[in-house]
Amino acid sequence: MKQEPDMTKTMESVQCEVSDIWHMLGKTWALVILKNMSTKEPIRFNDLKKALPGISNTVLSDRLKELEKSNLVSKKVYAEVPVRVEYRLTKQAKELEYILDILGKWVNKWKSNAANSKSEI
Repeated sequence: MKQEPDMTKTMESVQCEVSDIWHMLGKTWALVILKNMSTKEPIRFNDLKKALPGISNTVLSDRLKELEKSNLVSKKVYAEVPVRVEYRLTKQAKELEYILDILGKWVNKWKSNAANSKSEI
């Protein structure tokens, strides 16, 4: 006799995974890093840092490690002197490009609406 899966455990697992990814993407700089990486691939650490004025080396390094751990960024280390490291979006993260593009359009739409509302006052 086939046993039905425990739906409560399945839903808890899904909720946990969704919560984890929202937590990761909600961290300062995470979405901006992904958005910048989507237009410049592969990218090296210093090139990414130049594209993100105001981010510290520590925060960029931490976010890249977290994004890598979340399977959103892959890191390739070349055995050269000096060592060369490149970062790329994973296939999973590339699927976010569409969402990030739509989110950017949404922000611009409402930013321009807010500016128009202020000028009418």
